[in-house]
Amino acid sequence: MVLGWPRALALTCAAAQLLAYGGQALACTVTRGDEVLLASQALDPDVFVWDSAQRLINYIEGDYNVETVLRHTLLVRPGTKAVAVSCRDSVAHPKYAKSDQGIVGVRLMSGPGRGHYGWVAAEDVRRAKPMTVKNP
Repeated sequence: MVLGWPRALALTCAAAQLLAYGGQALACTVTRGDEVLLASQALDPDVFVWDSAQRLINYIEGDYNVETVLRHTLLVRPGTKAVAVSCRDSVAHPKYAKSDQGIVGVRLMSGPGRGHYGWVAAEDVRRAKPMTVKNP
């Protein structure tokens, strides 16, 4: 079967996109632009917002020290509003957990860190409930 050059080019571009992204966001619970709330499931519900994805991955994997946490995170209160700007599924591999963890890039929309961009553990992200408007 012979394909015309436009169709062959389209198939090549589609294959290149699949290889480039490697299913990066296929299993993510949020997509770019989703409004979210931040809250940890740990005993302390505050959330660390990291300045880089790699530092967050290192932290999740247990490779960190107190100085790194203090210099490269912003601590936000539970319920802080944010917008998802990126999502990476299963990129962190904790030593003592059976499953890998994802991370989410966010832009903070409330609190003292409003406007700040950073990275949070996917398990600290809650989808914001859509607002319903009642007609009078």
